[in-house]
Amino acid sequence: MKSIGITGSIASGKSTVAKLMAGKKYPLFSADQVVTNLYKNKKFIQKLIKKFNLNKNENIKEQIKVKLKENKNNFKKLEKTIHPLVRREMRSYLKKRNKLVIFEIPLLLESKLGKNFNTLVYVGAKKQVRLKRFLARKKSKSLFNLLSKRQMSPLLKQQKCDYTIHNNNSLALLKKNVKNFIKKYE
Repeated sequence: MKSIGITGSIASGKSTVAKLMAGKKYPLFSADQVVTNLYKNKKFIQKLIKKFNLNKNENIKEQIKVKLKENKNNFKKLEKTIHPLVRREMRSYLKKRNKLVIFEIPLLLESKLGKNFNTLVYVGAKKQVRLKRFLARKKSKSLFNLLSKRQMSPLLKQQKCDYTIHNNNSLALLKKNVKNFIKKYE
């Protein structure tokens, strides 16, 4: 089995690239999807309510965002809660018996997970392009900046990866670039 780890900066198009690579042919692990599922888990929500002293009757994700903006140390607190659960799911996925398995993990390098994959792919996009995409999801510029600061610099990420896919242009061009890349592994 070969494993491809996909990473990149916030709103660079990692999920799109991962879905294009996997298609209907290969299993796809998405750390973001694991986190989304965690927020649907009552035990996990109770843990967050207790750890961050949240109001259980209000939107938990919005309350967490406020806590992160209030105190940057809350990032570590949240990561200590979420990351072990995501890693457990990732380890389970690494046991899949397919020719190729795709992993989309935003903080792959920051979390020192690179050694788990045969190939690391960096999805890159200019900061202005990424900000425009982020704002299109009805999110704020301040949150974009806060999350960007938590990540390794795009240049350093690119240097640590085996391959780069640029995502500044059209979806058609992105599809072509992904298709050319994945052919090497089929």
